[in-house]
Amino acid sequence: MFGRAAGLAAIAASTLALGGCFQPMYGPLSAGGGDVAAELQAIAIEPIPERIGHYLGDDLIFDLNGTGSHVPPKYRLYVTLRESANTPIIDTVNGIASAATVTLNADFRLVPIGGGDPIVKGTALVIASYDRNDQRYSNIRAARDAEIRDAKQLSDQLRIRLASALATRNLDPGHS
Repeated sequence: MFGRAAGLAAIAASTLALGGCFQPMYGPLSAGGGDVAAELQAIAIEPIPERIGHYLGDDLIFDLNGTGSHVPPKYRLYVTLRESANTPIIDTVNGIASAATVTLNADFRLVPIGGGDPIVKGTALVIASYDRNDQRYSNIRAARDAEIRDAKQLSDQLRIRLASALATRNLDPGHS
């Protein structure tokens, strides 16, 4: 009984001690003022080639600066995409694929507008599946819809990772 109470007390004490280390990602920044939302609005997105790049670029513009206001850029985001489509399920009767997946892999890096070391860089991966049938147009449209879903999911992932990196970067008073 005493051991259990001591364990609970230790957990409560460590929780309270770590509570001072927590900072909400979208809250005010402790170093230099401002907030993460304003930092995200200051990201200029370099053009991303191909149709899927267009979808991703539009989603990123909306996700990072949904206000539509013009903010002078502080950062540049470079994204390189690799897309692949697979048909993992084949109907044994007619030999036609009955489902497919669109995989989108993105290498990204966020650099200060004046150059220098990347603030964050990494790779993100998303996968969307869709059903196929014997109608050609519906297969093309379903594949395009899967690309659009991939672009939206990838934009969400990148927004979160960029926000986290900017919030963490601004916790360090050595950065501006």
